Amino acid sequence: MAESDWDTVTVLRKKGPTAAQAKSKQAITGAQRRGEDIETTKKWSAGQNKQHLVTKNTAKLDRETEELHHDRVTLEVGKVIQKGRQDKGLTQKDLATKINEKPQVIADYECGKAIPNNQIMGKIERAIGLKLRGKDIGEPLEAKPKTK
Repeated sequence: MAESDWDTVTVLRKKGPTAAQAKSKQAITGAQRRGEDIETTKKWSAGQNKQHLVTKNTAKLDRETEELHHDRVTLEVGKVIQKGRQDKGLTQKDLATKINEKPQVIADYECGKAIPNNQIMGKIERAIGLKLRGKDIGEPLEAKPKTK
């Protein structure tokens, strides 16, 4: 029988803490008790999910004046939309479905809260058959002859 001669020695140790474990409250207090050096850094505005910086014009926007506001749809246009929709026997939801928009969009246009969008205005004009833009608001929409 031959005796085995071992040249290598294997030492088993515990692995060090992972990054998440090293940052835990328990790991920090344990290191403080053992008297180890702890490095701490405070992140500025951490956890607030800020995606844009505050600009110098914020005060100007707070003091919103006549020249610093969005133009809204006039009540005249809202009344024309409502009249045209009711003449066709459509509800706000039906009209919204017809032009592929949300019912809230139609409600905003009718009560004058919406910011005018030419694409939406064009869709509503074609759906109710009345002009909503230009000088002759409320007039029937003229069918343009198709040219080739």
